[in-house]
Amino acid sequence: MLFVVMGCSVAFALLVVEVIHRLVRRFTHSGKMYRPGQLFGALLAAQISLSVYPVNAPIALHALGIALILAGAWLLAALISTLVDVSLSRIRTDVTDNRHARRVHTQITLVRRLVLVVIGVLAIGAILMTFPGARAVGSTVLASAAVIGAVAAFSAQSLLGNLISGLQIAFSDAVRLDDVVVVEGEWGRVEDITLTYVVLHLWDDRRLVLPTSYFLKTPFENWTRTQSALLGTVELDLDWTVPVEAMRQEMRSMLESSDLWDGRVSVLQVTQATQGFVRLRALVSAADAGKLWDLRCLTREHLVDWVQRQHGGALPQVRTKVVTGTKKAQPAGDQHTDARVFGESIDGALREQAFAGPKQ
Repeated sequence: MLFVVMGCSVAFALLVVEVIHRLVRRFTHSGKMYRPGQLFGALLAAQISLSVYPVNAPIALHALGIALILAGAWLLAALISTLVDVSLSRIRTDVTDNRHARRVHTQITLVRRLVLVVIGVLAIGAILMTFPGARAVGSTVLASAAVIGAVAAFSAQSLLGNLISGLQIAFSDAVRLDDVVVVEGEWGRVEDITLTYVVLHLWDDRRLVLPTSYFLKTPFENWTRTQSALLGTVELDLDWTVPVEAMRQEMRSMLESSDLWDGRVSVLQVTQATQGFVRLRALVSAADAGKLWDLRCLTREHLVDWVQRQHGGALPQVRTKVVTGTKKAQPAGDQHTDARVFGESIDGALREQAFAGPKQ
């Protein structure tokens, strides 16, 4: 009779789970709760059946209780993940100005991971409390957060520091998911932020993994802290004969015909003019870091090609002057040699006599 009741209860529980799953799937398009829901429903139905028809099998009942706790923790974690996914799906990051969206994504993702860790700790504490000899330990795990913090501080100081750093990053808005950063001389985007480490997707498809505490202790560049639009420079060393104004107009015309330029900044200036070259700096702007890199390369290539085609004489040149004829060398002690140094004046003559010594 017990097995019949238990079988009917489990079948009914699975049917209810299936109905709930179809309803949830229609509104959330997520199936994360299906498997844990089936397991939890079947175990709960079995537990209720055993409470109606008690049996003398303490070990089996204890194992069933532990399995029910684990299934419940799994179901709760799946529920939280589903709610987070639904919330994040309504906050779009595929828009031009997505700074606020990326901030919310970062905070929600880190909070979800923290909540999942807490659920795991609570589940372990609940399981420990099912053992009579370990109830004191279970109560400590559940109620004494101070003891847990002290033990963690002594046994895993680095891990605890990174956990705290992860929470600070989430709510300080120092770095967010999809931010463009320069770290350790490497340029990339923030691909993932966990409670203990941050993953950067570098420009050449490598991954740079750094502890979260790094971003609170070490300076780094965040190119999308307030907005994604950026400025970039292109520098060229050319001859003094380069027509700067014509070059400025040519660059402006090129930018206006390019989809990479955002229309904000177009500047060409001579920043240095020393020795045999003049240095021209082109300042351009783009909507994001990727477009800016391509725009800088395009500007550099176009200006080099324009100088080659239109003003070949403005290419970098090294000039030399050939001097014909030489002056006759004079003896080392000759007064004219010293006069060249000190000048032909009364003061120069006095200096000449002081440094050359008395005349023979």
